[in-house]
Amino acid sequence: MIRITLFDYGAGNLHSLGKAFAREDREVRVEPDPVRALETDLLVLPGVGAFGPAAARFGPGREAMRSAILDGLPTIGICLGMQLMMDASDEGEGAGLGVIAGQVTKLAAARLPQIGWNAIDDPTDPTFASSGLTIAYYANSFVCRPSDTRVVTAWSQHEQDRFPAAVRVARCVGLQFHPEKSSAPGLRLLDALVTDLLRPLR
Repeated sequence: MIRITLFDYGAGNLHSLGKAFAREDREVRVEPDPVRALETDLLVLPGVGAFGPAAARFGPGREAMRSAILDGLPTIGICLGMQLMMDASDEGEGAGLGVIAGQVTKLAAARLPQIGWNAIDDPTDPTFASSGLTIAYYANSFVCRPSDTRVVTAWSQHEQDRFPAAVRVARCVGLQFHPEKSSAPGLRLLDALVTDLLRPLR
């Protein structure tokens, strides 16, 4: 069985995300302890909530989680979960995991939050092509600004602000959109990422 752990930082509905990952060969669990959450094959940082309170839930386990991800623990961060991979956020106090260097800033747009469907532009990660995902569901006011844009594997644009839709560093993937709410292609993307991230290193 593949063990998939959703880190629970006290916000959002984890039920729909758990259903999106559920398969016969997978054990999906929810874990509020950041250290115990690392006892898994795949770590998921979910996508609803505010940066400050969520970052505070790392507590003394922050460095353990950061080290595990940098050491190769397969990880998927969704929306806020992607933002928690960065150093810090303009949305609130507290330190992110610092897995990807950069800052989270507010979308430069008149209409906020961005809620609804938006195109996925210039994807370079092959899992996007295999899933057929070309449009995804967003619910956000803040986005990631990586210091090195070479980690960006797909883009989107809201009004005049072009921002990273997805990032990837080794076995760590961040998605600014909600794949679990992005219809069948979104679910196929999650399946493709699970397969890809858990593939043995050569």
